[in-house]
Amino acid sequence: MLGKNRQKKATIDTLIGAGTTVIGDVAFRGGLHVDGEIRGNVVGQNDSPTLFSIAGDGRIEGSVDASEVIVNGAVDGDVIARDRVELGPTARVTGNVIYGLIQMAIGAEVNGKLIHQPTATPIVNPEGPADPAGAEPAAADDALGVS
Repeated sequence: MLGKNRQKKATIDTLIGAGTTVIGDVAFRGGLHVDGEIRGNVVGQNDSPTLFSIAGDGRIEGSVDASEVIVNGAVDGDVIARDRVELGPTARVTGNVIYGLIQMAIGAEVNGKLIHQPTATPIVNPEGPADPAGAEPAAADDALGVS
């Protein structure tokens, strides 16, 4: 189930209600929920966690950039979710989705690319563990005590 067992990093501080149209870019802190329409870019401030959500009847004509993004409506532009994006069953994105983590329900549509951008440095070294002594690794038989 979407949204289950997830920790909220921000709460909804601002609501753009149904029947309301905002023309121009919107910059916000905390959380922003849209039931109406925004014709412009939506940008969450980088200095703190931000949550952007759009309801099924909501519409954005521009890009969205926030820490966490929850889409159930339509976005005509790129979606950048620095931490995670959740695409609900009625989500319609015409543009690229750039994300750290993604959750996508059956029925969601993305007409663009899904681009993974990890938010943290990987813990595992792809070349294997570093040998601090700089010594050659022991042969398998030597490690098992077999001669």
